[in-house]
Amino acid sequence: MPVFANILDAIGNTPLVRLNKVVGPDDAAVYAKCEFLNPGGAIKDRMALYILNKAEKEGKLKPGATIVENTSGNTGMGVALWASVRGYRCVFTMPDKMSTEKVNSLKAFGAEVVVTPTNVPAEDPRSYYETAKRIHRETPGSFMLNQYHNKDNIEAHYMLTGKEIVDDCQKAGLTPDFFVAGLGTGGTMSGAGKAMKEAFPKLKNIGVDPEGSIYLDYFKTGKFVQPHVYKVEGIGEDMLCAALDFSVLDDIRRIDDKESFVMARRLAREEGLFAGGSCGAAVHVAVELAKELGKGKTIVVVLPDSGTRYITKFYSDEWMKDNGFIDPNDRLGNVADLLGGRRPTVYTVKATDSARQAVELMKRHGISQLPVVEAGMKPIAMLHEVDLLQALLDGRHKLDEPIQAVMKPLAGVVNLRTPVSRLKELFATDHVAIVKDGDQLAAILTKIDLIDWLGTRVAVR
Repeated sequence: MPVFANILDAIGNTPLVRLNKVVGPDDAAVYAKCEFLNPGGAIKDRMALYILNKAEKEGKLKPGATIVENTSGNTGMGVALWASVRGYRCVFTMPDKMSTEKVNSLKAFGAEVVVTPTNVPAEDPRSYYETAKRIHRETPGSFMLNQYHNKDNIEAHYMLTGKEIVDDCQKAGLTPDFFVAGLGTGGTMSGAGKAMKEAFPKLKNIGVDPEGSIYLDYFKTGKFVQPHVYKVEGIGEDMLCAALDFSVLDDIRRIDDKESFVMARRLAREEGLFAGGSCGAAVHVAVELAKELGKGKTIVVVLPDSGTRYITKFYSDEWMKDNGFIDPNDRLGNVADLLGGRRPTVYTVKATDSARQAVELMKRHGISQLPVVEAGMKPIAMLHEVDLLQALLDGRHKLDEPIQAVMKPLAGVVNLRTPVSRLKELFATDHVAIVKDGDQLAAILTKIDLIDWLGTRVAVR
């Protein structure tokens, strides 16, 4: 082992480890970049080191100054680590959904932490974004990393993370076909994904986005969906970030909280990798992709942070039960049980189809909503009768024009493993539930489908 002048020199050079048990023998090979083994416990160590070294060198960060940043915890740890070695004061703002471990870890490094409400818009003065900006304005000579919109975030992951993964792969004789990473600020995918594509031109970059975030819908439709609160930390967003370069992405896949947490727990128990919830999210997608691709292909997935941040959260059985992720008393089963092996006919349209074609389809089958799909039956949006009618009445749309202008981002998306008990919550926000099997549209469920099924179960009992 090398001898370092200080702990900052130990950032990087994390192992690339093959997953063996969560991936099937006939699936593609999946290799995990273990970024939770950085000194600060997360991939954000790299970004903090790069941006702060650069700011100090350029004179933007002067001795005795205060560093201010809004963080979900991991960037704060990287910054606090750097600041403790270099002798700077830190003030961080964090949403109140973040774990107690994250808050206390930052305080252990001497940082000040201001906790703000989670469920407010990004532009709200109470949000952790706006609170950090206010503290920065009110603190003379302070420096703010602005990780969500700072292009140096991308550059850091291009120069440090991406080039290191490329080097790892080349030394091991690996030619990856896919690179999978969660989307938070977007810096990891934008920077490392770019480096990977340059080295391996046929590679495809797959982003991972949680239910409740805006990225997938914006990527597919160019439109914003109403964000809502989710529990997995460190990925997803309720605003567009300048540190996310959508041109680097080939696709985005959506996960839910349960999928993220269950896979993170499996990584610890089956692979010996003690990683965070966003790691579980990324691996869940990588494992699904591995099944689709089959043997002979290679996937690289990033594990951004450590499980030590979440001992009292999803690594706790009690917390999982309290939040409905482990419910031994829920006998309703999941969406696959409700469907019972059936795959009812789903009528769909393409974004290029005309409003006239959609109307005829709705009239013929007595339906008021149509999923909009792309090649391979991948749902990308929803066409609602009420939206089309309003656009026609307002003169904003004509029957012979493509429906692309009036379709809406997907809402109410579930998979075959989603508990039936969650459908009630989803029906409150949308008229139907979109059921996906992997990345494909499998079925549409309505309130009457749920009522019929529940009625049958009651009758049987």
